[in-house]
Amino acid sequence: MSVLLALLLAAQPEKLPPANPIPFDQSDEAAVMVPVNAMFAGLAAHDGQAILAQVRAEGAATVAIEKPDGGRTIRRMSWTDFAGGVKPGAQKLEERMTNPAIDIDGDIAMVWGRYVFLIDGKAHHCGFNHFDLLRENGQWKVLNVTWSQRTTGCEE
Repeated sequence: MSVLLALLLAAQPEKLPPANPIPFDQSDEAAVMVPVNAMFAGLAAHDGQAILAQVRAEGAATVAIEKPDGGRTIRRMSWTDFAGGVKPGAQKLEERMTNPAIDIDGDIAMVWGRYVFLIDGKAHHCGFNHFDLLRENGQWKVLNVTWSQRTTGCEE
């Protein structure tokens, strides 16, 4: 390897520089959160159809579950399967996502942040959510959601 090539490789940053998205304003951030918050409301209402109203049919939900024994499981579900798992019940369900990071570039957006899922007011599991969204005809829809899920370190 030439000395010049070695110097060039050594000078490369360890991470890529941040993207330079098209500028957006706070109202864009609020609009991106509308379908995300509506999905959380659908979960709270035990209403799978309310969730389906916020998504693009070709997308999916994927969960990476950390098991107490240290093992991991990844499960991918169609939106129909995901919504079908939301059953009527008496339990009070609530998902809280704190300080989500929102990135928007034109008609694509990403929402990333820590969450805690509560059942009857008690932390059941927690992790990070990652939503990717598309805007079509002026309306944001969730294409995919991916989340980690664990039962340790879950502060309310």
